[in-house]
Amino acid sequence: MNGKPTVSVETMIVKAPEAADFMRQFSNANRLMLLCQIAREECSVSDIQAALGIKQPALSQQLAELRQAGLVKTRRESRQIYYSIADGRAEAVMNLLFNLFCGVKATAHADFAAAVTEGQDAAANAMARRGDSAHFARIVRTE
Repeated sequence: MNGKPTVSVETMIVKAPEAADFMRQFSNANRLMLLCQIAREECSVSDIQAALGIKQPALSQQLAELRQAGLVKTRRESRQIYYSIADGRAEAVMNLLFNLFCGVKATAHADFAAAVTEGQDAAANAMARRGDSAHFARIVRTE
């Protein structure tokens, strides 16, 4: 199979619902931008709100969903709560998304910081223009 791992159809059938639920967390533009911001560095709610311009109610709702899914974790310092990536799979997906869509090979948090800082304003403007709907693109290999 050209060096690809062999996985039984039965295993794929069993794992597909879990994978679909995991990937659903990345299908919302606001949650995706939250993950981008949190992947680059641990952030407080006020840091996230200032960087992404997401209003507090929507931000709290999306962070709660990411926490419930186990993708982010919290740390309290005095009255501030800080968020960071909690799931290695989420970090791997973020690396892949940065590489595929931002043209950045994100292999360390410093790479995340550079990629998100450069694309943050453009991404926020794009989110504001198109709302929070899913958008799809066809990827065509040219060899």
